[in-house]
Amino acid sequence: MRSVPRYTAVASAVFALSLLNACGDKAAAPAAPPPATVAVITVAPAALTLSTELPGRTEASRIAQVRARTAGIVLQRVFKEGGDVKAGEVLFRIDPAQFQASYDSAQAAVAKAEANLAQAELKVKRYKPLLAAQAVSQQEYDDAVTAQKQAAADLATSKAARTNAGLTLGYATVTSPISGRIGRALVTEGALVGQGEATPMATVQTLDPIYVTITQSSTELLKLQRALAEGKLKGASKNEARVTLVTEDGQAYPQAGRLLFSDVSVDESTGAVAMRAEFPNPNRTLLPGMYVRARLEQGVSEAAISVPQQAVVRSPEGSSVLIVGADNKVISQPVTATANDGQNWVVSSGLKGGERIVVEGFQKAKPGATVNPQPWKGPAGTAPAAAPAAAASAK
Repeated sequence: MRSVPRYTAVASAVFALSLLNACGDKAAAPAAPPPATVAVITVAPAALTLSTELPGRTEASRIAQVRARTAGIVLQRVFKEGGDVKAGEVLFRIDPAQFQASYDSAQAAVAKAEANLAQAELKVKRYKPLLAAQAVSQQEYDDAVTAQKQAAADLATSKAARTNAGLTLGYATVTSPISGRIGRALVTEGALVGQGEATPMATVQTLDPIYVTITQSSTELLKLQRALAEGKLKGASKNEARVTLVTEDGQAYPQAGRLLFSDVSVDESTGAVAMRAEFPNPNRTLLPGMYVRARLEQGVSEAAISVPQQAVVRSPEGSSVLIVGADNKVISQPVTATANDGQNWVVSSGLKGGERIVVEGFQKAKPGATVNPQPWKGPAGTAPAAAPAAAASAK
């Protein structure tokens, strides 16, 4: 009877050991982890306006340095410094007493010359019938005609002197030659100006519109011209190129401008070509001398492929992107991306369209690894235009 319990105990021990071994085998072979999730977009060729971002400086479209055109003492400054002035608006008043006296003297000389001319004309008028009646000699008549002509010349001289005196008197009232914004006054009341030279008194600048002078490498200009000639690009505009600005603080300027002209020569010291663009500036936001970045529309590519900048991996060997194949395995693809379009790189070679490009999750997406691609939602949480295609490909 005792052998039965001993056999039962041994069997129970063997069974327990079997269970422990089974558990140990399961612990030694864990399940494989799921594929890593990455965000992708599906690229597709599309028409794209290519732009180049170039450095530039703002300049006033018109600049007038107001100078004293006659000598005298400044009596009054009329304008408000830093304010807007109109063409012809009075800025300074110079003491006009001396100039008024000269004008009055010239006016009196004109009156005297007019009287002399009238007397000479009457004399000629009287002598003419007397000459016909031989009451006066031919010599006397000729002298009267000559005196008339001299009186007419004297009157013309007097009128010219009066005009000159009037100009000098007018210069005592200094006006603005153009409309714009005036800076600080360079002279004060009581200052002697115009003595031997045209003294600078103030500067007026037209700020609306405002000019932006930008420079572009002659090498880049040649590449653009070659691409247009070969038909790789089309002109961005038939009449004028559209230009946008980014100000010093990194903000986009709300008003678009237009390219006026490109210089006809290359700067030998910098190898760059200067260009001028014109921008509306109704609020005087842009001031002369500001540093800006100008985005110049230079051509249109009918089948351009662009990808977010973070999708392009830069390395000493060159640029590349990570492609998720049909089997959801990652492939590294070399590309050429030299131009940018806002937050995107324009890929000129390496992609044909339809590829799924990894945008987020690079640390999980190594070449050869299997991943779980999901549509990229974009930087602001909104899916870009290529996201629906990416989702369809992922399925």
